[in-house]
Amino acid sequence: MTSTHAFWLAGRQATGDDTFDVTSPWDGRTVGTVSVPTDAQVEEAVAAAHAVRDSFSATPAHVRAAALTHVADRLAERTEEIGQLISAENGKPIKWARGEVGRAVSVFRFAAEEARRFNGGEAQRLDTDAGGVGRLALTRRFNRGVVLGIAPFNFPLNLCAHKVAPAIAVGAPIILKPAPATPLSALILGELLAETDLPEGSWSVLPVANEKMPALVQDERLPVVSFTGSEKVGYAILDSVPRKHCTLELGGNGAAVVLGDFSSDEDLDWAATRIATFSNYQGGQSCISVQRVIADASVYDRLVPKIVAAVEAQVTGDPSDAATDVGPLVSEDAAKRVESWVDEAVKAGAELLTGGTRDGAAYAPTVLAALPADTTLSCEEVFGPVLSVQKVDGEAEAFAAVNSSKYGLQAGLFTHDIQAAFRGHRALEVGGVIVGDVPSYRADQMPYGGVKQSGVGREGVRYAMDDYTYERVLVLTGIDL
Repeated sequence: MTSTHAFWLAGRQATGDDTFDVTSPWDGRTVGTVSVPTDAQVEEAVAAAHAVRDSFSATPAHVRAAALTHVADRLAERTEEIGQLISAENGKPIKWARGEVGRAVSVFRFAAEEARRFNGGEAQRLDTDAGGVGRLALTRRFNRGVVLGIAPFNFPLNLCAHKVAPAIAVGAPIILKPAPATPLSALILGELLAETDLPEGSWSVLPVANEKMPALVQDERLPVVSFTGSEKVGYAILDSVPRKHCTLELGGNGAAVVLGDFSSDEDLDWAATRIATFSNYQGGQSCISVQRVIADASVYDRLVPKIVAAVEAQVTGDPSDAATDVGPLVSEDAAKRVESWVDEAVKAGAELLTGGTRDGAAYAPTVLAALPADTTLSCEEVFGPVLSVQKVDGEAEAFAAVNSSKYGLQAGLFTHDIQAAFRGHRALEVGGVIVGDVPSYRADQMPYGGVKQSGVGREGVRYAMDDYTYERVLVLTGIDL
């Protein structure tokens, strides 16, 4: 019999009147049963966060840093257990799930370090003009208030960490809402936070239904909304609360550009291996997975067979098997949607080079060529193990192809030419350019986010801390400089 997982209300365990089952997308077994907060309990959590906002903001940095370090240490101690849980509820291959726990450890450690040095204050002399003689400005950052963190299913632990850790680091209370498909990792995070000395009300983990979110988004006591998910939902949030501070990490249509100078067999083998791996890792369910390969005509004919072979070498199957590279998608409905987009593309004239089959929630790693520009697969984020290959003539055409997308999250640029790298950095309309590798590289301390329809704001621990806070100036008068 599966036990029922309590949620975390203002730092303590609680149960509601209803429950729902979390099932494995691989074999359909019940992984856990989760208690759902009542409306009254959600109100209690929000009221508690609002009530503690000022006192938590004034908590000494060492207290917040100690709590963050504790969570990092406990995550590291329980890596295997939590990795198995992520794999079970998400369908992510265990090797990627273990890596996700390791990344979450880093996020909390980075946050602990930043909490100790953040907001030291910056002094500015004002006697640069006669009217400022005897005056000194001191600028410090203060948090905007309670954060509503809405996390997705694809990184059920680490993307929760990217909401929670920066909020705690700046002393902002947070209400965390995990994805309904994958709440168990977030509840483990709540368990570790409960072992700390953080004040009551400073955090809650509430596995509420998506239908309950509009009321929370609209609640004036939650002035900051940090959302990671689909473009449609993200911009609906932004449109509904135009006066709130929103950080939106939305979709992508990740492109990997291979320029003509990246031409040796060793170069192309590296590019093909990285492209195959990161078009299919997490089942392709990553905003920065490789969805488009844009290759110079001088290397295209040699590169594409290498990509196809590397994709076909990906091991698919049981996510609990350490040898598995590609597991199922999060649900059968998700796999059916991917299947329909590929079928549409093939009917429109795309050439299927490999893959293109579905088995329940699993979709075979797929490569397409000659993808028509007006197909859904060309225009939207597939969020599945599918990539297309495109031939271009020269750097300018390659960069234009990247920019033709409505999305602009990250791009990969395979080149040895440092000047081309800087030209790409200037020309590519994305939040990050990864030179010598795929767009899927992310270090958790670096700024992460997109332009165009890929969202607003930045994550990455220090950058999220900046996003959750604002500058406030103190002018001192009568200062003898």
